[in-house]
Order: sequence, then structure tokens, then C-alpha cells
Amino acid sequence: MKKYVCEFIGTAVLVLFGCGSAAIAGTTLGTLGIALAFGLSIVAMAYVIGEISGCHVNPAVSLAMLIDKRMTLKDFVGYVIAQVLGAIAGIGILYAIMASAELDLTVLGANGFGEASSVGLNMVGALLVEVVLTFVFVYTVLGVTADKNKSSVAGIVIGLTLAFVHIMGIPLTGTSVNPARSLAPALFLGGEALKQVWVFIVAPLVGAAIAAVVYRFLNKKVKE
Repeated sequence: MKKYVCEFIGTAVLVLFGCGSAAIAGTTLGTLGIALAFGLSIVAMAYVIGEISGCHVNPAVSLAMLIDKRMTLKDFVGYVIAQVLGAIAGIGILYAIMASAELDLTVLGANGFGEASSVGLNMVGALLVEVVLTFVFVYTVLGVTADKNKSSVAGIVIGLTLAFVHIMGIPLTGTSVNPARSLAPALFLGGEALKQVWVFIVAPLVGAAIAAVVYRFLNKKVKE
């Protein structure tokens, strides 16, 4: 149960500060600032909950760990439930803060394509972008967490990797690479955000699965 509680807290923090930075101060922070908000959230949580749950805070990461046989199916289901609930809690807190400040509640850091994309990226492009970005992120997570000797720097590496995929992805889709992070704001916003959210659930899971398969084929062969 401690693992699930940690995943709940970690995902809530990621979504609150990541999406919150985009929704409240996005025009001031810009792409780099928002990317760092997501990345630093992971760094902070990794050194608090990493030893307990591994700090997945992302169903895509958990799926890769399941495929790589680092977690059981039971834990995978528990992690995903905790992550989704944590993301919803994070957006709920953000919504309450923004409502109390009378800020625009139609902007909660949701992902999107077409008119919701800063560059007008279409659906196919959004699918491709999210698969590729998630592959890079999850492949890095798998590699840096496989060696216990790297545990002291794993949180920093993962956080920086999340930040750099956001730098490219924010103008395109807002960057998901995390189904829970995308689902929560879509549920609160409804409308077009909810209609499009399937892309940001499916694509990260596909990208994570590919990363896990490639990691098992390439990296584990090298170690053997």
C-alpha cells in the first residue's frame, strides 16, 4: 500500500506543478520554463519516493517495467489506479487554486492537436510525436534504473530527460508521454480535450512498449 500511496502523491505533484506552471504562468515561463517544471517535479519526487515505489508516476513507465519483468501484474494495476487518481487530485488542487484567483479555467495544461496545437499539428503527427517522445523518455528510464550503481543520479537523469522531451513536444502537442497526466485535465475540461485524449493515452503506451522491447533486445543482450 505504501507504494501505491507514493505513486498517488508523486503523480499529483507532477501534474500540479507541471500543468500548473503551464496554466498559470505559461506565457511568462515559456516552453523552457514549463519543461523544467515537469522535469524538476520528477527530480524532487525521485529522491523522496524512489526507494519505495520507484517513482514511476506514469502508466507508460509502469507498462515498460511490467514488460521488462520488473513488476507484477498486480502491482501494475495498483500503480496505474494510484497514478490516475493522483493526477486527478493534482488537477483538482490546481482547479481550486485557479478558481480562487479567478483565473481562466479553460486552460489546465491539457494536451491537444489540430487547433489545440500551437503549430497546428494533425492527429497522425500527434500520434507519431507522442510515440517517439515516450520511447526516448522510457528507454532512458529503463537504462538508468537497471544499474543500482546509477541510483544516486537516476532521478536527475530522468528529470532532465523529461524536461528535454517537453522542450520539443510542448509546441506540438503540449507533451504528454504520460496517460495519467493527460487524462486528468481532459476530464475536468471535457469537450475537445476529452475527445482528443485517446491519442495521449494510446501513443505513450505504444511508445513505452516499443522502448521495453528494444531495451530487452539490445541492452540485455549486451549485458549477457
